[in-house]
Amino acid sequence: MENVMDEDFRVKDTWRVFRIMSEFVEGYETLGKVGPRVSIFGSARTKRRSKYYRLAERVARGLVKAGFAVVTGGGSGIMEAANKGAAEAGGISVGLNIELPHEQRPNPYANVPISFHYFFARKVMFVKDSLGFIIFPGGFGTMDELMESLTLIQTGRTQQFPVVLVGSSYWRGFVQWIKGAMLKEKCISPRDLDLFRIKDDPKEIVDAIARCYEDRRFFRTGPPSGSLPRRGGARVM
Repeated sequence: MENVMDEDFRVKDTWRVFRIMSEFVEGYETLGKVGPRVSIFGSARTKRRSKYYRLAERVARGLVKAGFAVVTGGGSGIMEAANKGAAEAGGISVGLNIELPHEQRPNPYANVPISFHYFFARKVMFVKDSLGFIIFPGGFGTMDELMESLTLIQTGRTQQFPVVLVGSSYWRGFVQWIKGAMLKEKCISPRDLDLFRIKDDPKEIVDAIARCYEDRRFFRTGPPSGSLPRRGGARVM
């Protein structure tokens, strides 16, 4: 009986590989048609009356006006706000939704929805060819995306793209801990603190992304070929 069960698990694992492959194929093919894009992260629990929800809408509208598509996790809260702002501005609003037993439900504002079963496949799509990460206040999932992006840049596994933390009051304690613990114990170098910046103003957030791609010196190996947007001004409504 034990041998039969072991064989059953092996068969299931084998077929799981094909599902994983299908998620990568769909993600690559769909995002390959999107063009220059920026990923926005933040809590799924953020309420619509929150100042951060409204701010995410404004930032997404500004990114669209600056020539970028907007990518989120496709759920509620900050993700919904960013998809809403992008869609209402007439832009491409991508939602990389993850199948979860609770919390995560696809929002109606993603006009390019993609569904994932596996977190790791979804995370690859966030980073692939992204021209920037904008991190709003969030929980463990948001921190996971933030730290992975910083790790990929720090280790040179991806091009150096701008990482903007939104909300100085929210991130202040986190940055103090990085300086007082990580840096003090020499677990990171002083220059690693330059891998991210903190902003509160929506226009400054959009400009922080857009300016990096006007200055080709920002890239270690040059910007992605053919991916630079034409800036029509980063006016934020």
